[in-house]
Amino acid sequence: MTKASTISSRRWKKPELSPLIGLVWGLVILLICLVYSVTLGAAEIPLGKILASFITFDGSYEHLVIQTVRLPRSLIAILVGSALAVSGALMQGLTRNPLADPGILGIESGAALAVVATIFIFGSSSLGVLTIVAFLGAGATAMLVYFLGSLGRGGATPLNLTVAGAALTALISSLMTAILIVSQRTLEEIRFWLAGSLAGRDINIVFQALPFVIIGLVIAFALGRQITTMSLGEDVAKSLGQQTAWVKIMTAVSVVILAGSSVALAGPIGFIGLVVPHIVRFFIKADYRWILPYSAVVGATLLLVADVASRVLLKPQELPVGVMTALIGAPFFVYLAKSKVKK
Repeated sequence: MTKASTISSRRWKKPELSPLIGLVWGLVILLICLVYSVTLGAAEIPLGKILASFITFDGSYEHLVIQTVRLPRSLIAILVGSALAVSGALMQGLTRNPLADPGILGIESGAALAVVATIFIFGSSSLGVLTIVAFLGAGATAMLVYFLGSLGRGGATPLNLTVAGAALTALISSLMTAILIVSQRTLEEIRFWLAGSLAGRDINIVFQALPFVIIGLVIAFALGRQITTMSLGEDVAKSLGQQTAWVKIMTAVSVVILAGSSVALAGPIGFIGLVVPHIVRFFIKADYRWILPYSAVVGATLLLVADVASRVLLKPQELPVGVMTALIGAPFFVYLAKSKVKK
């Protein structure tokens, strides 16, 4: 190579964006989406009145809507979106399954069945109780999916796990349908929640769910280096001295906490955990120390945008946000199933 060509290649080489700078820009975009989420809805509220509701709250209709309806809803979208995206990234990194997602592998359905059964048997319960129940349902379903997937030819391959999750999801959906047919009271209480909804939540629910989501995220972020190694293969991780059994256990704990708290907050919202990690890996190739925080920010932003769309497309009526995420995620799932899943 000549000196001139070397200088030319250096001149035209595209500079790489620092992951930290990209994360900061992601947080800025998330903040902008949060502001728009509070302003938009059946009735649009000017930005000045949003600021006034925090500085000089006067109890007016618009101030009440901001403080008791839109702000809690937007904050829950951030919590749920980040929790689902990070849990999906953890599952994909640990299992090396591009279709791994709390919804597709049945973990969300198991948590939802546990919540529905609890309401059916005991009536309405507090969020704390429903969250614990959702954790148990999610954990039991995760273990059952892994067990069923391991029975197939070749062990727990991505395809076997996906098939086991789909089969178990179908069974769980049938059980939930049976409960709701038998109990009209249960159906009335949770029919909108079952479609994945952020409506009707107040700020107290945010504070109740926040510790669970923070614990799950802290565990996940602490596992970033280990998940990066595990994504290269379990044999490679063992050769590097990693305690793979301990990493699997802590990853499962984080996924169950994040998925369970998300279901307790907003019902089973699909495809966030599937789509977001693939979007993030387009920019951050393989380092889960960055993939996980990026997934949290992008997941929160995506769910916020989906929730705004669910409110404004048919206003004054609104769609469950789970419908909007399905419109985005279902075609993406088909693409991944055709192009990336191997036996």
